[in-house]
Amino acid sequence: MPPFAAVCRRRLCRYSSRTLQLRAPSTGRCLTTRTGRPLTVLALESSADDSCCSIITSSRQILANVVIKQHLLNAQYGGIHPLRAQEAHAAGVPLAIAQALSEARMKLEDVDAIAYTRGPGMYGCLSVAAGSAKALATSAGKPVYGIHHMQAHALTPLLTELEPPEFPFLVLLVSGGHTQLVLAKGLNEFRIVANTLDNSVGDAFDKAARLLNLPASSTHNPGALLEQQASLPSLPPFDTEPLPPFPIPLSPSSSASKQHKRQHGGPVFSFAGLLTHTGRVVESLRKEGVREEAIWREVGRRFQVAAVGHLVQQIRGVLKTKVERVKGLVVSGGVASNLYLRHQLQAMSDALPPGRKVKLYYPPLELCTGIDNAAMIAWTAIVRIQAGARPEEYGLPIRPKWSLEDLYDDLPDR
Repeated sequence: MPPFAAVCRRRLCRYSSRTLQLRAPSTGRCLTTRTGRPLTVLALESSADDSCCSIITSSRQILANVVIKQHLLNAQYGGIHPLRAQEAHAAGVPLAIAQALSEARMKLEDVDAIAYTRGPGMYGCLSVAAGSAKALATSAGKPVYGIHHMQAHALTPLLTELEPPEFPFLVLLVSGGHTQLVLAKGLNEFRIVANTLDNSVGDAFDKAARLLNLPASSTHNPGALLEQQASLPSLPPFDTEPLPPFPIPLSPSSSASKQHKRQHGGPVFSFAGLLTHTGRVVESLRKEGVREEAIWREVGRRFQVAAVGHLVQQIRGVLKTKVERVKGLVVSGGVASNLYLRHQLQAMSDALPPGRKVKLYYPPLELCTGIDNAAMIAWTAIVRIQAGARPEEYGLPIRPKWSLEDLYDDLPDR
């Protein structure tokens, strides 16, 4: 097992020992089997570049959480190569299953249900976990549940928080594939408040890191490496002559921002222009012969400030004006691990008028830096089972493109 997965599992088990008694959302009871023991779900996730298997109980015990990454593979292709990622999952998912069962000291017969990410994601990658889950369920005679990846991100605090948020709450989904502000009205009821016009924020961080030619890492994605560089002290010449701030995309007073609001009926996110600006700055500094490490730190910091500033200004506008009163703001997805983002969101919330302040919820860093993980998939399956969802047919297709506003619309009983 990769070192990160081992660390992730140990930390999560220590965390879960504090929260052994879950009160089920709809009934206030811990969901149990007929024998009285908590329901146990094994889940698989392979929607992008992480091969994951997790085993979770309805008493909020994380018995195993294995994440096998493809960072070095991605570095060879400048990002996720769909076919190569699928091939890596074909080896990684079985390994993750074997490791999770071993860590949980369980056999497949000991779990009560199998879950998997049904979408959204890359078709070939999704198919590995979907096929594996259905094969496991068939061989062991277990029910199977396909889960919406972004719904799982949104509901992660229901697993990790001692006092989880109540509906309705806002969700900022920030990952390599999505940047959305979503209003969660219920378990299966979501309304997209703001979406991205182009790049997701996670993709933008990764591409900015590649513009900087940051060295590849086996344990961190490019965006996390950029965050590390941005946190370091400036090097000459920027210690005395820092770069001017990068422009924050779609400032509220700009004509482009107003035009997009009219066209899309509300706020939007956009990072393409910021990436173009970043590339031009990097090219100019290299022509001037500036030391690479100095460029990494200064440009990384300026990019991060502008990207996070854009997220914060759009959310601030929504909280001040448009959205109904909410009972919290959940920040989930890989970029939720960014400490600068967390600090700026807290400062934004503290500065809101008394009637508009919101409590912020984040998954534990272990579940963020795992980016995609099967723990959230397993937990969402448990919550859906608690709400009365029926097992699915094996022929149900995966959904690479799947809006949160169309959850389980092809199932007779959601």
